[in-house]
Amino acid sequence: MTDAISVPFAWPVRIYWEDTDGGGIVYYANYLRYLERSRTEWLRAMGESQQRLVTEDNLLFTVVRVEIDYRQPARLDDLLYVTCKPEVEGRVSMSFSQSIHRESIEGSLLAAARVRVACVDARTLRPRRIPAFIK
Repeated sequence: MTDAISVPFAWPVRIYWEDTDGGGIVYYANYLRYLERSRTEWLRAMGESQQRLVTEDNLLFTVVRVEIDYRQPARLDDLLYVTCKPEVEGRVSMSFSQSIHRESIEGSLLAAARVRVACVDARTLRPRRIPAFIK
């Protein structure tokens, strides 16, 4: 494994009105969006993009399992940091340990998640080997 995989990546997100319910609390399903965006930004930080992987390599990552523990609510105007720490599990799958914190990565833990993804061929949706740059 490389250092890029052993060190958690963190991505900031501000909470807007559209993220919340009528009481200014983040709607629970939006946490999944923040986790997805963090994984996408982690990939970008490594110099890759999902669009390039699809169009040039015919490769997709698809979520196959999500476990999430909600600890505290996020609220309107909060600044959150969403972490992403990947672990390659085999030839075609990997998991991400992810967390969402208020104000900094050392701030209050709002949610903890584990997301498993599979690498698949974009045309056939059959399993494919994880690219070497991730390993």
